[in-house]
Amino acid sequence: MPLDSAAAPPSLAEEDALDPYSARVVAAFEAVGPAVVHITARRADGRAGGQGSGVLFTPDGYALSNSHVVEGAASLSVSLIDGRELPAELVGRDADTDIALLRIGGGGHAHARLGSSARLKVGQMVVAIGNPFGFQCTVTAGIVSALGRTLRARSGRRMDSVVQTDAPLNPGNSGGPLVDGAGRVVGINTAMIAGGQGICFAVGIDTAVDVATRLMRDGRVRRAFLGVSAQTVPLERRLARAHGLAQSAAALVTEVQPDGPAALAGLRPGDMVVALDGEAVAGVDDLHRALTAERIGRALRLDLLRRARRDAVTVTPREAA
Repeated sequence: MPLDSAAAPPSLAEEDALDPYSARVVAAFEAVGPAVVHITARRADGRAGGQGSGVLFTPDGYALSNSHVVEGAASLSVSLIDGRELPAELVGRDADTDIALLRIGGGGHAHARLGSSARLKVGQMVVAIGNPFGFQCTVTAGIVSALGRTLRARSGRRMDSVVQTDAPLNPGNSGGPLVDGAGRVVGINTAMIAGGQGICFAVGIDTAVDVATRLMRDGRVRRAFLGVSAQTVPLERRLARAHGLAQSAAALVTEVQPDGPAALAGLRPGDMVVALDGEAVAGVDDLHRALTAERIGRALRLDLLRRARRDAVTVTPREAA
């Protein structure tokens, strides 16, 4: 009597097949892992300084990492996944966003694809890759726990629109990539809450790329300064329709610095910024990108929603210290 096909033992191929979650983690690592580097910083006296991670994102050797990883370094070197150790040049760093841009020599380097942090969703799977405690190319996985978080940078300034994840991080992960299930870098891992259970943070890749572009051009980041802290919040559809706004989010002012440009213009906590100088503001990243060096000292129109009513003020940003 022939065996029931439903009761037949699984084939070797079926036994070796990965479940969908594992398959996505493996694919994300295979896509980005070869582009992850281990960074060693040395002080002027030759002693070891900081260590951390980075990710190459161009074939000619540009890499993103954290500012705090390279702070105070007299020289830098990177170790590639194939074991080679190469000297690295610090193109520039920005302590306010904890982003650093490095470059290594040569060409044809393995490099990662960049995604968009603006498209992340809470609950989405993400993978963190780095070199914790010197263990090269360590992978952890989790989900996006929250978006639009505010974190205090080591410079003392607030970093807005930070991605919170429960993908575990350890010392040495700093500067490594946060990767989505499609194998695209969506953040640069920056911090964890000591003693917390799975509370880790990454700078959104949209912010990191904006900072890297300015570092490539100028070697530093000049910013116009408003004197506000803000977070990205959804914009109710009825409110957007009522005021003719195309965006689905805005930048909610949470704090106004006394005597800053925003305070002098009359901004208050609770105001929702929807445009600056004629450009739509659909969140904190948009507001940061709009505060370019070219707008320092210029009187600008700032459009906002205050208690569901549309208003506008004139603000004159000054250069950030």
